[in-house]
Amino acid sequence: MPAFSPESLARWSGGQWTRQPVGPLLGVGHDTRTLSAPCLYAALKGARCDGHDYVGTAFERGAAAALVDRTWADTAAGARHAAQPLLLVADTGRALADLAAGYRNQQDPFMVGVTGSMGKTTVKDMLADMLARVRETARTPGNWNNAVGLPLSLLAMSETARAGVFELGINHPGEMAPLCATLRPCAGIVTNIAPVHIEFFDHVDAIAREKGELLRRLPADGMAVLNRDDAHFDRLRAMAPGRVTTVSMAGDADYRCVAADATRGEAALVDRADGETYRFRLRIPGAHAAINAATAAAMARAMDVTWPDILAALEAYTPLPMRWETVEAGGVLLINDAYNANPASMRAAVQTFAELDATRGRWLVLGDMLELGAGAETEHRELGVWLTQWPWQGLIVVGDLGALVADGALEAGFDAARVFRCKAASDAAQTMAARIKPGDAALLKASRGLCLEDAVGMWMTPLT
Repeated sequence: MPAFSPESLARWSGGQWTRQPVGPLLGVGHDTRTLSAPCLYAALKGARCDGHDYVGTAFERGAAAALVDRTWADTAAGARHAAQPLLLVADTGRALADLAAGYRNQQDPFMVGVTGSMGKTTVKDMLADMLARVRETARTPGNWNNAVGLPLSLLAMSETARAGVFELGINHPGEMAPLCATLRPCAGIVTNIAPVHIEFFDHVDAIAREKGELLRRLPADGMAVLNRDDAHFDRLRAMAPGRVTTVSMAGDADYRCVAADATRGEAALVDRADGETYRFRLRIPGAHAAINAATAAAMARAMDVTWPDILAALEAYTPLPMRWETVEAGGVLLINDAYNANPASMRAAVQTFAELDATRGRWLVLGDMLELGAGAETEHRELGVWLTQWPWQGLIVVGDLGALVADGALEAGFDAARVFRCKAASDAAQTMAARIKPGDAALLKASRGLCLEDAVGMWMTPLT
């Protein structure tokens, strides 16, 4: 955990101390449940709560100082903490970004920014694992990729890190440029472009422009890795100022991914530079996982990581929870891929699941895909039509939008007796318990808002 002097924190944030804390502050946090002493507590205003309401709790739990709005300090609540070290700023959210930018500017690691509609967390972690084999590497914890998560991730970076891999996520126009200003990336990856978080964009082209801002913000010699199979490749390539390395599942590219075996997670990369083929096996199956590995490997090679280190990192890679997380319970194989969902990732997961062991009865447990805006109804119905090309044992849908998946499947001729509609994860768990038999397999996938992973826990509770 880096140590920050009170003087540096005031200078970076443009703030003023009411009373300067004694000694350096070890880290910055915004969640009173996870604070470590003696840190700086950042009182951030969110959509559902105001961190200023928890300043007292923060000090009780080990914070040595608090970053607060000047206007709050003048209120009765602020006056109660007047004797404690408060760093007064005009806006705590802006000040948090300024703190991270100030700290990043005094460090000199090689920074890689990773964005895209899908796979960015996986690519970020795969690449960080590869780099960590040869140099100290910082990374985004989990998917802390927004205007709060990125600054907090940077402020947790070790002062001795020589590389950093940080995820950049957006769901509104205009969000990428401030993230890049904070990170100052040396290189960039755009995994792909799809209608994800499209609710606040006019068209998928607008998403491409926004994510491509990462490329525009690279230095003149900044390198980029792009997926040549993506429909927006030409647009993104034109936005990159420096060298572009390409990956592909099908066409001509610097790194071509071949021989993907969805059932075993096996794949291989053909390196155009040396003509060699490099084989590896992942713990997550599917072509989408293989192209993520290719993307990470392409950047790692550009940063002089050897193939043995790259392949070892891929073999050892463990995905985060709820990303193709498998568990056998009561003779049933449950695949929890419920971390999030959008039309493209949903289809990738369903297709991979369809290619698994055909001797099992396969069930789909699918829920709402959120943040699709005006296209939500069409996307859900089209998913229902599309999935009928495989012989599913049953289809369990969850939520109001999930019901539209069922409608699409029925319109395409799916057997109504094998369709089950549920309102919430708890209903899905009951339906699963009543219908899914030992020897079957079930894939669970939906957007985070549905907490569909809860159905796995409810399923398993009577069995443990």
